[in-house]
Amino acid sequence: MGGQLYFCESEEHFYDQLFTYKKEKELEHLYVWEPELKKMLHAGGLVFNQDEGDFVDHADAGLTTCEALIARTGSVLVSAATSSGRRLSIYPDQHLVVARTSQVVADISDALRNLQQKYGPEHLPSMISLTTGPSRTADIEKTLVLGAHGPRSLALFLLDDEAATSPA
Repeated sequence: MGGQLYFCESEEHFYDQLFTYKKEKELEHLYVWEPELKKMLHAGGLVFNQDEGDFVDHADAGLTTCEALIARTGSVLVSAATSSGRRLSIYPDQHLVVARTSQVVADISDALRNLQQKYGPEHLPSMISLTTGPSRTADIEKTLVLGAHGPRSLALFLLDDEAATSPA
């Protein structure tokens, strides 16, 4: 549905892919708020913004994790339970997602069951969202507009963590 997939065989490969992506897209302001992602990007020597102070004025892209990847629909399930909150996956022009192959589930129902197990039925995140690509509308004069209500592009960096856990 218009998203881009970058398969990463290792964290080092992810660093290279993200560095190249930032350069090709001329991203000056990549925002990252999740502690684990910050630590990961520091280890890879990648530059990012972690301050929310100038976020509204400079948000070129936001890098977040996700709760699950839905194979049947090609969707990314994000929630407000991460340190990225509600804004980082919706406000910037580009939404970048880091996920692991172990997060792939067959269907939406599998992802929702996993959320209930993770948070408990009474403590589900206040926002759960499925993203299957940039938002689009053709309401005005039948002209297709991408990013009408959110990011104009979606990029998924999928890290292979299955090989690390498979027996040799």
